[in-house]
Amino acid sequence: MPFVRFVNAYYESDSFYVITYALSNKMRHLKQDPVAAVAGDWFTAHVKRTDLGWFCAEENRALAERMHQAFSSWIDSGHNDFSDRNTIILRLELVNAVLFSHGTRYEL
Repeated sequence: MPFVRFVNAYYESDSFYVITYALSNKMRHLKQDPVAAVAGDWFTAHVKRTDLGWFCAEENRALAERMHQAFSSWIDSGHNDFSDRNTIILRLELVNAVLFSHGTRYEL
């Protein structure tokens, strides 16, 4: 049975990026199947998930800085514990998508 959640995501280079907690039910459900779906007001897509690890890891520094800019009001209000190595970046890479624009459907 599918599980649905609302998340804030940062998008670049055919992937959505989400700050999440590695031990959450969301991650537990996603580990059962690496393919998931995302949707917004104007699109729906299948994605492949990849756990990029701790938000503050050196290899995530550039991406984390861009995400911090995108979510600064939310991040700066203390919603995450970045000292906890279970605060991770989840990559949701587009596999296929349908975009709706002014009554027209485009498949990617």
